[in-house]
Amino acid sequence: MKKLFRYIGRWVVPPIAYVLMRMIWFSMSRRFHYITPIGDEQHVCVCWHNELLMSPQAYRHIHPSHSATAIVSSHFDGSLIANTLNLLHIRPLRGSSRKGASKVLLQAFRSIKKGDEVLITPDGPKGPRHSMSDGAIGIAIKSKLPIFVMNFRCSNFWQLSSWDRFVIPVPFSKIDFYIQSISLEGMEITEAKEYLRAKMLEYTIE
Repeated sequence: MKKLFRYIGRWVVPPIAYVLMRMIWFSMSRRFHYITPIGDEQHVCVCWHNELLMSPQAYRHIHPSHSATAIVSSHFDGSLIANTLNLLHIRPLRGSSRKGASKVLLQAFRSIKKGDEVLITPDGPKGPRHSMSDGAIGIAIKSKLPIFVMNFRCSNFWQLSSWDRFVIPVPFSKIDFYIQSISLEGMEITEAKEYLRAKMLEYTIE
């Protein structure tokens, strides 16, 4: 029975989530702050796990037609996220730094070679919150691509009690997106992780 409910949920929940996401998006007063120019240059794209309701939509607003993939966990929750991202024309790559890492990283490099941008949450799929895994750093350094950082702050929001304190903006409130492109060129892994984490914490909701 549990498998049946999960199978049904995998296909029923994402369209509902997508509609709710879009309703919140269009209800809000949105402002975009470009800390650095983004342009059409290929990037590795990052946001925190608790920003997943809005940041993929911001990505699609900024790059409406760029081919993109996202690294999503292979767990059931990841299936819901993956099927929702598909509706934003962001193709999921299933795996994480904990499970299926080598396979998903190989897929990510293949996607980059084709010209895709790869989206990843450095603290996903299970945290700790605002931690920095090696995935985004390793992909960016090895592919020699800059990192497209997406964060937001909003005037009114709900915050869940989940490990990531997931953020749900209150409809009709104000939201500010902070967009920046950063380079990790010449950095070692440890230095790059500290630098990216600091940049991602500059404009996020605590």
